Amino acid sequence: MKKVTYIEAITQALDEEMARDERVFLIGEDIAVYGGVFKATKGLLDKYGAERVIDSPISEVYIAGGSVGAALVGLRPVPEIQFADFITPSMDMIIQQMAKMRYRTGGQWTCPVTMRVCCGADIAGGLYHSQTNEQWFVSQPGLIVLMPSTPYDAKGLLKSAIRGDDPVIYFEHKRLYRWIKEEIPEDDFTVPIGKAAIRKEGTDLTLVTYGLMYHRSLEAVNSLEEEGISVELIDMRTLLPWDRETIFESVKKTSKVVLVQETSKTCGVMAEVGAAIAEEMFDYLDAPVTRVCGLDVPAVPFAPPMEHFFLPNAEKITRAVKKVLEY
Repeated sequence: MKKVTYIEAITQALDEEMARDERVFLIGEDIAVYGGVFKATKGLLDKYGAERVIDSPISEVYIAGGSVGAALVGLRPVPEIQFADFITPSMDMIIQQMAKMRYRTGGQWTCPVTMRVCCGADIAGGLYHSQTNEQWFVSQPGLIVLMPSTPYDAKGLLKSAIRGDDPVIYFEHKRLYRWIKEEIPEDDFTVPIGKAAIRKEGTDLTLVTYGLMYHRSLEAVNSLEEEGISVELIDMRTLLPWDRETIFESVKKTSKVVLVQETSKTCGVMAEVGAAIAEEMFDYLDAPVTRVCGLDVPAVPFAPPMEHFFLPNAEKITRAVKKVLEY
């Protein structure tokens, strides 16, 4: 076992998969000579050369389109989108090509692209360096959408994504890069796609979340535990396809649920999860399904006090849990 940061786990996964499979290559803005704006690809150019660690033009549509073409001729591209805020130019390639390739060819072609997307707020990044946008992709059948919360999952899920034959949008939260450390095995391992993790078992209420909000939720759950409140904490890890079985079984047990996401409330991931719970688990519910989310405003504010006002935190989550328990 070795203790590593979230970003070190990502670098390890890229290194190991490039060593394991010569078809794997990286492409993105500033990822080669500079080693990436957050240094996720540091050292890989020297190790694997300029044909496998490629500095692209500042063009997300080129990065995505080139990756689709490379995947169709047998390679396994791992493109990087430097910030989720700038993923929109590549949407045509992601939605019309990656997501639909297997279907449109009757299964004759696959599109094994793993697109790493740096995302998230709580870093005073302002309007164009704080978004996540995962809900845009969760609505698209044909894609896999991941957002790991821990170094172990960051490495294991990335390795699973690169080895798979489906297009993956892999969100990595920049706030977690150097904040979270964890001991992970030095031996090869993967984390299964489509399986949530029960981080803490409980009996009074189910709390479902992912990404940075897992850590904010854990703060709340630990605080509530000191008051004698038992919360079952579930980290989704995979947002598409999400683990209905694990979440539904927990709701059956507790009969109350709070859903937490970083992004704005309307049409977010938890809107879908909440609707599914209300639709299929209604007979087990003893209180309304409740969400704790970012505010419905055009963008994440720049000023730290306003950013913190926008974001969910342990205090907001604790209040929501107590309100549901009092219903």
